[in-house]
Formats: sequence, C-alpha cells, structure tokens
Amino acid sequence: MTDAPVVTILADTPLPMILLFILIGAAIIAYGIYAAVKRRKEMHAWATRHGMRFRPGKDKSVDDRYPNFKCFHRGHSRYGKNFISGEYKGRGFLAFDYHYTTGSGKNQSHHSFTAVILTLGLPMKPLSIRPEGFFDKVTEFFGYDDIDFESAEFSRRFYVRAPEKRWAYDVLHTRTMAYLLSVEPHNIEFDGVWALAHRGSRVLKTHELEQAADILCEIVDQLPDYVVAQQGGRR
Repeated sequence: MTDAPVVTILADTPLPMILLFILIGAAIIAYGIYAAVKRRKEMHAWATRHGMRFRPGKDKSVDDRYPNFKCFHRGHSRYGKNFISGEYKGRGFLAFDYHYTTGSGKNQSHHSFTAVILTLGLPMKPLSIRPEGFFDKVTEFFGYDDIDFESAEFSRRFYVRAPEKRWAYDVLHTRTMAYLLSVEPHNIEFDGVWALAHRGSRVLKTHELEQAADILCEIVDQLPDYVVAQQGGRR
C-alpha cells in the first residue's frame, strides 16, 4: 500500500522527465567520483613532494586516538581518509579529511573538513582558539564568556577557552596575538603533545596544509623560555 503513491507519480511523469532525473542523478554520482579521485591524486602528490606517506583508505579510529579534540566527536558515521603522515619542520605531521553525519533518514547532512595535527616536542595544557561567531556573542550575554585579552581586536575576533586562564595568557602573549591577527583564522586546539588546526567545515587545498602547520609551529616557537622550561621542554 505504501508504494502506491510512488507508482502513481511515476506513471503520471512523462518519460523524458524520468530520463532527465536519471541523467541528473548519474551526473551527480559521476562528479562525486571524479572529485574524490582528484582529491586523492592531489593529496598523494603533495605527500610525495614533501617526502611523506599517503594512505587513502577510511579510518574510523580517529576520535579514539584523539579523544580530547571535540571536532572529532560530532554527529555519527565518523571517519578520516586521505591520510598524509611524516615530518614537518622537525615535528610529527598528520593531515587528513574528516567526515561525519548529522541527522538521520531524509534529514541527514554530511560534513567534511581537513585536520592538520602536529606532534610537539613538549606537552601543552588544554587550550582552544577559534574565530568568534554570532552565537558566541549570544552566549556571552548569558554569562558564558571566553577569555579576554589586552588586545581588544584579538578578543573581538577570537574565542579562547582554557581550564587555566594563566596558561592562555602565557601562550597568547602580545607577539603571538599580533601574528594570529595577521594570518587566516583557524580553529586551533592544544592538548598534551598534540596541536590541531582546521578551518571549520572547509576541506583544505593542499597548499593550505602548510599554512595550518606553520601557524601551529609559530605559536609553539614563540612560547616564552620560562613556559618551555616549565613544561619540561627545550629550545
């Protein structure tokens, strides 16, 4: 009984229109396959140029390996793919495209973004930095404020959270704030020996992988000597 309306609609639809729908669907599928193959080739070529390894297959264990990075715990059907791993400026480097789904059935939405993760030479306390959005201003009105800094422009453009406010001030000193204001804004998280950068819901172009890694490197390289010593690291 539930199929009757569908059969009636198909019966009343002119054959050319049905063929058009089929062609549009086939074109969408073909473009998706083409884009996926193109992406794999670009990522593989970038990895080869930088002396790194490339692994295209899906991996569902990303959120288990990085449990404290909140961006890997959204939605369901989560996995990473197109993995590039190696070394970048003396630090362990990992980049990959991450996928997750929200909703279910006809209301499903698919989301993808590219994550860049560096393995640091010293442990970092939890700290998150991201561009401030409209809803951040709304929650601020209700008392859910982020950390404010001496730079009014930096405080206006970035939303910063950390369990230890003193740590945020140590990491985001005047020179680092000026640097972050001069580059493309990224979502940045530090936790333990790992640092993560991504651009929200954007899949990065290959040349943007270096930009994301450079931003993480710059923040760590500009840490004051007393912070490095405090964390048991060295220059």
